[in-house]
Amino acid sequence: MERLHVNYLRELVHRLRLGQSERAIAIDLSLSRNTVSKYRELAKGAGYLDLGVALPEVQTIAAVLGPEPKPPRAVSTVLPYQQLVEEFLANGVEMMTIFDRLRADHGYTGSYSSIRRFVHEVQPVEKRVTVRLHSGPGEEAQVDFGSAGMQIDPHDGRHRQAYVFVMTLCFSRHQYAEMVFDQKIPTWLGLHRRAFESFGGVPAKIVPDNLKAAVLRAALHDPVLGEAYRRFAQHYGFLISPTRPAAPQDKGKVENGVHFVTRSFLAGQTFTDLREGNQKLAAWVRERAGTREHGTTHQPPLALFEAQERVRLLPLPAEPFELTETKIAKLHPDCHVAVDGSYYSAPYQHVGDELHVYIFERVVQIFWGPELLATHPRASKKGQWHTRNEHYPPDKVAFLEKTPQRCREWARRIGPATGEVVEKLLAERPLDQLRSVQAILRLVDTVGAARLEAACRRALFFGDGHYRRIKGILNAALDQAPLPEAAPAAKPATVFVHQRPVAEFFGPQEATC
Repeated sequence: MERLHVNYLRELVHRLRLGQSERAIAIDLSLSRNTVSKYRELAKGAGYLDLGVALPEVQTIAAVLGPEPKPPRAVSTVLPYQQLVEEFLANGVEMMTIFDRLRADHGYTGSYSSIRRFVHEVQPVEKRVTVRLHSGPGEEAQVDFGSAGMQIDPHDGRHRQAYVFVMTLCFSRHQYAEMVFDQKIPTWLGLHRRAFESFGGVPAKIVPDNLKAAVLRAALHDPVLGEAYRRFAQHYGFLISPTRPAAPQDKGKVENGVHFVTRSFLAGQTFTDLREGNQKLAAWVRERAGTREHGTTHQPPLALFEAQERVRLLPLPAEPFELTETKIAKLHPDCHVAVDGSYYSAPYQHVGDELHVYIFERVVQIFWGPELLATHPRASKKGQWHTRNEHYPPDKVAFLEKTPQRCREWARRIGPATGEVVEKLLAERPLDQLRSVQAILRLVDTVGAARLEAACRRALFFGDGHYRRIKGILNAALDQAPLPEAAPAAKPATVFVHQRPVAEFFGPQEATC
């Protein structure tokens, strides 16, 4: 059985629940029919094909239907003769003759079936038969993009390359068309949603082209990046059936629709901006494209749609679809992924890994395969950081949790002298002195609260409460010695002296200790 990406498991079960045939599923998902058949039995045994049961999340399906590794394939007996076979094929030698010559002249001992399989791998058989398929009302729609030339962006007045999106219902040839400035996944999903709302329903199957835009093409055919579109399809209840590469006959209806829009509407037209262009395009679809006699059906598309197809469309869902996009992002050493100019934290154990980021309208979810690592509110603007302290290593968390205010509270619990030292340090430069304050407070772990309080009292007496002075007092055990009777010359109460002679710091009697 083939090893499937976890995102394909839920899609396969979704298609089986909707009654799509094993052959059609195998074609759409590029799987073998044996694999689809085995998964049908597994899904049936797990109760997933019952429409009365909610379809589980991908993690649950992966755990129950997890694919087994594909058994190793035996090495072909023809492989040592590959160069000879390729030379024979280049000269037009038939397979049976290749078999005979290898046996007679080169000592080949394998079977003719091995020759045939090997030749079919080297020279796949071309498909030469084309069957024209006819769709019933509501069964299928085809989608594609075409160039709309340079249009004015109403937001900033710039001229930008625009594209026209067309969704054509295959039965009536009624269509939805809209011009946009990009072919990214959020735009793609929004166009589908507005097309469905225009039709008042959803076709049972959508046939997208192998689109030219690199972002969208890569997304639709990637098991991770295409997850937003797959979940969108599951939410609206339709099947995705991409066309084959270099097979324009698979989507001739929408290609003709795109050509009709570009030749009959866009050609020679200019608009104030894209917004005005789309208003005129929507009116043209209703009043011109929808009322003409179609060359194949010989009926007006809009009239045929209203008479037979509208009622056969799937109903629109009660709630709108939320997932807008998926991305692949690397977790940087600061334990954050960068997504659309904002930053979201994930566990430090995955630093350097490529994680899957699911972007919803209000939240962002970060996955490692099927495992959900983190959920954050979605940033409202670029430059925002969403951080959870538990995503850092324990030592970093300890540092982050020791804020200036917490350090002040901790120091006061140790004693008044320690509290005064910390207060004075933080009064100088809170952020710069925070590490020094934390280092002083950590001394309680090795010397105890009483000794630290005595060392801080001595440091205050001599006017220098920095970490290195307090550490020096403890190392010399001077915290246990009595303070001199005479206080040193008065210093400003809120400023510590950074460098002073040892004799002055400890007192004349203690400098030689």
